[in-house]
Amino acid sequence: MPFNLDKFVASPSVEELDSLKKSEIVKVAKHYGIEFQPLMRKDEIKRYVLEYLVDESILPSTVLETAITVPTDNTFELKRLEMEMNKEIRLKEMEREREKEEREIQMQREKEAREHEFRLKQLELGVIKASDPKIGLDTGGFDVSKHVKFVPKFQEDNVEKFFNHFEKLGEQLKWPKDKWSILIQSNFTGKAQEVYSALSIEDSMDFDMVK
Repeated sequence: MPFNLDKFVASPSVEELDSLKKSEIVKVAKHYGIEFQPLMRKDEIKRYVLEYLVDESILPSTVLETAITVPTDNTFELKRLEMEMNKEIRLKEMEREREKEEREIQMQREKEAREHEFRLKQLELGVIKASDPKIGLDTGGFDVSKHVKFVPKFQEDNVEKFFNHFEKLGEQLKWPKDKWSILIQSNFTGKAQEVYSALSIEDSMDFDMVK
């Protein structure tokens, strides 16, 4: 037969309380406004209900003598569980903070990389003027974009051969040496491209440094 809370409240008894499930005892406790911890065992909550009913003179005090005695170590167990939960919450908060910091650092790195790449693209297109105090580059009428197509294909497995080929070509076509680093980086791939992107603007303009 389904538990009827109203029927129990109208005529409470120890016998019926003993027959209830934990979820049903919880309903009784909530009805009477009895405070308890959700992690408490069924017997503990039932004890609280009995004490309340005795205090309110709804049941005789003798019912407490026959009630199940709650083990004294339950309080310590609940405290331990509470401490573990608090510890887990703190660890999760610390993890979230760490992830947030990592995201911010990554975003800053990506922003700097984009700015660096944009700067290099400007150099490739010859749009940075000699008056730029950071670079001091004189384009001198040399159109980088027209000469990029002559740069040999980058050979990651034979870098030395690639640079030798490029230098000979640069001499033959009379490319201004201060434009070599701009020309050569246009064909970089893989690891070489990553290394070049990590250089400062000043170093990226120095062919010997790039090489």
